[in-house]
Amino acid sequence: MRYEILGPLRVVDGHNHSFISAQKVETLFAVLLICAEQIVSPTQLMKELWGDQLPKRATAGLHVYISQLRKFLHRPHRQQNPVVTQQTGYVLRMGTDTLDLHTFSDLAAQGRALAKDHCYEPAADRFERALSLWHGPVLANLGNGPIIDGFTTWLTETRMECQEMLTDVHLHLGRHRELIGPLYSLTCEYPLRETLYRQLMLALYRSERKADALHVYQRARRTLNDELGLEPCRALRDLHQAVLADDQRLSLLAVSTAG
Repeated sequence: MRYEILGPLRVVDGHNHSFISAQKVETLFAVLLICAEQIVSPTQLMKELWGDQLPKRATAGLHVYISQLRKFLHRPHRQQNPVVTQQTGYVLRMGTDTLDLHTFSDLAAQGRALAKDHCYEPAADRFERALSLWHGPVLANLGNGPIIDGFTTWLTETRMECQEMLTDVHLHLGRHRELIGPLYSLTCEYPLRETLYRQLMLALYRSERKADALHVYQRARRTLNDELGLEPCRALRDLHQAVLADDQRLSLLAVSTAG
């Protein structure tokens, strides 16, 4: 089986896609997937399911949800259910099953290594394949327990890092014109990520749109000032000065790939 968590939670078994309709069972499944191969205590699971408002029969309720999850994951050809009871809690054993998150992480790591070696075409391929695994919002409406909340925050950041590295690679490959539209959208969606403004400014300047590049800087400066009371970072300020000066090095200026 293949577990997919980079979007609505689902299980892929051959050509079949299975979803869990019960929110509590889906939350339980998500936590066990996030912590795959690690024991999760009943206390941790109940915290994810109910927060600080535990019902009187929380332990019994947890047992019911574990039973329902096992029924959902049961396959006639498998001798053991992936959800295993341990003395101190529960663990989801992967066995030969796969998780799309692991594939995403492997592809992103490969892309990063290739970019460091200046192998930009294959690096772009790896980043694009990693990002193509996403199929919607991650674990939406599954509460804000510490495990799920921490995971979604980390995963959103990891996805954006991958997107930024892909953009860096495209800039190295001279694909600045095709980046402008998507980067405008991303700066609106993530208005405090200075890397995106820097990438957009460089793409605009290389597309003979110096005035637009300067307008982007002013928008970034105004946004950061209004939201955080901060000036743009040094890299963004340096790029602004280079655009003003028509610095010839801008045609070769590499927006640094995250290491």
